[in-house]
Amino acid sequence: MRFLPTSLGGTFLIEQERHADTRGFFARTWCAEEFAAHGLATQLAQCSTSYNRRRGTLRGLHYQAPPFAETKLVRCTRGALFDVALDMRPASPTFQNWVGFELTPENGRALYVPPGVAHGFYCLSDDTEVLYQMSIPQRPEAARGVRWNDRFHRVEWPGPVAVIADRDRDYPDFDVAVLEELRSL
Repeated sequence: MRFLPTSLGGTFLIEQERHADTRGFFARTWCAEEFAAHGLATQLAQCSTSYNRRRGTLRGLHYQAPPFAETKLVRCTRGALFDVALDMRPASPTFQNWVGFELTPENGRALYVPPGVAHGFYCLSDDTEVLYQMSIPQRPEAARGVRWNDRFHRVEWPGPVAVIADRDRDYPDFDVAVLEELRSL
């Protein structure tokens, strides 16, 4: 695996090192030793799948508040998506900055999202499936979010939103008061 640091501290784009032959290819997508060697979390407590029927579906931007802040490793297993990480850590030099990358099964990329960084994605094709690996189980009481079109963060999504959950659409404008719970990250 190749670990490519992004402009957000602790957030990595991870590329597969594919070994091809006449059958196709083989690539490692997870290795605790390699993640530890890069100073990344190695605990894996939950895996989830998100299936998205329509192009233009947007999910996010989500994170979990401490003490349940989680690390996510996000990979596209079918279709294509624009994956976004937004730094919500008040002490981070990249606080309120965001990065976005196209993830597809063909490019084999995954996005490593550390605790305190909100995550969301936009489906670039119909029938997009996303695999999440998380460091701790999801806790509904710790679920938080940032509205996808918040005027403070100005995430540049690649197209019009066709499908979005009420919860994601209705998150309030960013308020610095909510960051008190993230100061420890």
